[in-house]
Order: sequence, then C-alpha cells, then structure tokens
Amino acid sequence: MILSHIVAASENNAIGVKNDLPWSIPEDLKFFKDKTLNSVIIMGRKTYESIGRPLPKRTTIVVSKTSKTGDYPEGVLTATSIPEAITMANSVAQSKNINEVFIVGGGEIYKQSLSLVDKVYLTKVHTKVEADAYYPALSDKDFKIVDQRPSKDDKYKYTFYEYVRQL
Repeated sequence: MILSHIVAASENNAIGVKNDLPWSIPEDLKFFKDKTLNSVIIMGRKTYESIGRPLPKRTTIVVSKTSKTGDYPEGVLTATSIPEAITMANSVAQSKNINEVFIVGGGEIYKQSLSLVDKVYLTKVHTKVEADAYYPALSDKDFKIVDQRPSKDDKYKYTFYEYVRQL
C-alpha cells in the first residue's frame, strides 16, 4: 500500500485559517476528488469538522484522541493515533483492492505522519497567507519531484507537484 499526503499550501506553507481553506480553487478541488475517489482517506477531527460530512465514495478514518465511531455518521471509522489509522486503512485497502491511501489533513496530522508517507501531492499556491495551520517543509534529501504542472487558472497561480520519497 502506498501512503500519500495530498495538500494545497501557500509559499509559506499555510493550509488553513479558522478551520477553512484560505482559498477556493476549483481545479485543485477537482484534482483532490479525482485522486481520492474510491480510496481511503485519513484526517484529523478538526479537518473532518471543517468538511462537515463524509466525502462520497471514500472510506473516511478520523484520527481523534477523544472521539468514537458512534460520534460520526455510519461508515466513518475512528482511530486514536496515526499508526492505528494506518493499520485500519491498510486493512480496508486490502479488502477493497485499493493500492493508495491518502492523508488529507490537518496540519498536525501532516506533521506527525510526514516521516511515514511514500508520496506527496502538493498544490503549491503562489502566494503568502496568514494562517493557523501549516504544512511541514519537505526536505530535498527525503523527497524528489517526479511531476509538476502549472495551473490553468487566472485568479490564482499555482503548481501541482508530485513528490516521492527518496530511498
């Protein structure tokens, strides 16, 4: 199973402000949907609350030290730690023949899991934003860019990057 981060971050690595995205970029949301559809997604409690519902056609695992499965709609699983969530995700992925699991936020979940991921799909939004949630910096010695493409959007300038872990 491939474990990946998928994230949009500004030049200063901002990813969230008051439990919301700092921007609205339809092309990035479509990219997120296309990548994560029919897969397993892992997220923190605050990220789940900001979305407000399970995303269709995905198995959702919420990482929370205090929440329990009964606190969420049917089909949403809970884990008390990232390792537990990854174990659950691996089990679901094997049973459904899924080869990639996505960690989708927030900042603390990304930070705690960065050393565990094989890939990072990063939409780099070419602006700086004041925020309260940030994505950790990627090290050139740990990750290399294997694909990049610029945006087609006129409102925001951004680039889609795909990184893989260096062996």
